[in-house]
Amino acid sequence: MATEGLTIQQRAIAESAAYAARGNQEGLKQALIAGLEAGVTVNEFKEILVQAYAYCGFPRSLNALATLMQLEAERGYTDAQGKLPSLKPEGSALIYGAENQTKLVGAKVEGKLFEFAPAIDEYLKAHLFGDIFARDNIDWQTRELATIAMLAAREGVESQLNSHINIGKHNGLTDAQVAEILQIASSTQAKDVVFGFGEENPYGQYFSGKSYLKPITTENGVPMFNVTFEPRCRNNWHIHHKSGQILLVTQGRGWYQEWGKPARALKVGDVVNISPETKHWHGAAKDSWFTHIAVEVPAKDGANEWLEPVTDEEYDNLEWK
Repeated sequence: MATEGLTIQQRAIAESAAYAARGNQEGLKQALIAGLEAGVTVNEFKEILVQAYAYCGFPRSLNALATLMQLEAERGYTDAQGKLPSLKPEGSALIYGAENQTKLVGAKVEGKLFEFAPAIDEYLKAHLFGDIFARDNIDWQTRELATIAMLAAREGVESQLNSHINIGKHNGLTDAQVAEILQIASSTQAKDVVFGFGEENPYGQYFSGKSYLKPITTENGVPMFNVTFEPRCRNNWHIHHKSGQILLVTQGRGWYQEWGKPARALKVGDVVNISPETKHWHGAAKDSWFTHIAVEVPAKDGANEWLEPVTDEEYDNLEWK
């Protein structure tokens, strides 16, 4: 029976899966250590990191397994190995894989995509659900927990992520646990910030939630700052008097809104030009860390005017499409 929140072991598995998906070996190593010391076995981690290839590719899976192997050598092979999977069922992997898929999802999986490319349907049923999900030394709930973390750590796979969130819930994960998995995966993104995470924002009184500030440069009269927002964090409505600002989105998903206009969803690579005297706010999406570079356009006697917060009601009405 799932508990309201994740256990220490589940948190370590989610974090390890997310770091493996991102290819961050140092973060993965620390997550593996935390998991091993909390009682996750070596064979359980092997299963998760092997499964990573189905959602992240062989290179990420192989590199992650190499990190686990090296860690085991460093720790003197003292960690509990755990049980191995039972022998695979006899008969056709395609047949029992299709049965596993139906049980896992809660309904028979069909669709035009599988009619268009029957080979991918066969590979999913025979290999992913017939070979990998037939390995029973970790349960399906744990496999789905790891899958959600892997997909949440990647960009451009929202449809698959939403599908696996539903599958995870069908296999006993609670809404609170799923939210925690997404938070964990999102935090692994934040720790990969190109210019560094920085310190907690000294202007925090003008923000709802925590943000972090890292000065990049102030040379040539053009100050640039790396700003990282935790999920749901946003700054107050504010105005740059006389000077403008340019935002360059480098990580995660977020929002920008000008007074009297609809909010604009932001993703990596987006650029926002903010004209002087424009009342606006910007911040993170509900389920994603968010990082942008803020470039201050120099102007004589320029100043910021901080105004009222963006209310929870205003913010919660925003829906990422």
